[in-house]
Amino acid sequence: MSVRPIVITGEPVLHRAAALVADFDDELRTLVDDMYETNVAANGVGLAAPQIGVGLRVFIWKMANDDGVPEQGHVINPTVTTSRIPQERPNPDEETEGCLSVPGEAFPLKRADRAHVVGLDVDGRRVEFDATGWFARCMQHEYDHLNGTLYVDRLDDRQSKKARKAVKRNGWGKPGHSWMPGVDEDPFGHDEDVAEVQHADGHAGELAG
Repeated sequence: MSVRPIVITGEPVLHRAAALVADFDDELRTLVDDMYETNVAANGVGLAAPQIGVGLRVFIWKMANDDGVPEQGHVINPTVTTSRIPQERPNPDEETEGCLSVPGEAFPLKRADRAHVVGLDVDGRRVEFDATGWFARCMQHEYDHLNGTLYVDRLDDRQSKKARKAVKRNGWGKPGHSWMPGVDEDPFGHDEDVAEVQHADGHAGELAG
């Protein structure tokens, strides 16, 4: 297993739909293992293959949940369906989201409270479960990555403007930017206080994956 660099918004692989996995082989197993390792090194709660520059429909998670789902897992070629997304504005104290591919930034976003996940594991066996609360948010966040969507693409007008300014301020929005978990400083501050935030891209009230 090895830790891989995480690419940052502006890298083309993050902004296009990922391809279906066709071969369930040792290369796929290595990819999943490397994603687990990278996610742990990044203090994340989830990671999608496009975030390490691989345009395949794979995501992993490492997140405690109340849904009877293993704390660490993966899904290949998934479909994620959700309950209705509430129309009110998100609560910035409770619904702030982050992303390892938009490192160090966080913005409030409304998500559905429930998600139904169906897909396959590395051996081609069916995976199916329901997720609620922050675990459901993680599933939606990672699934969006497979469809070329970052959480900042879903923000309301006010928060979207702030996100665009942050991208410009950091010099992102074009190819060639990445960071290396375990080598570069943790952009979400886990190096300073590991207990302060729980990540996806879970601390209470923040998701980065």
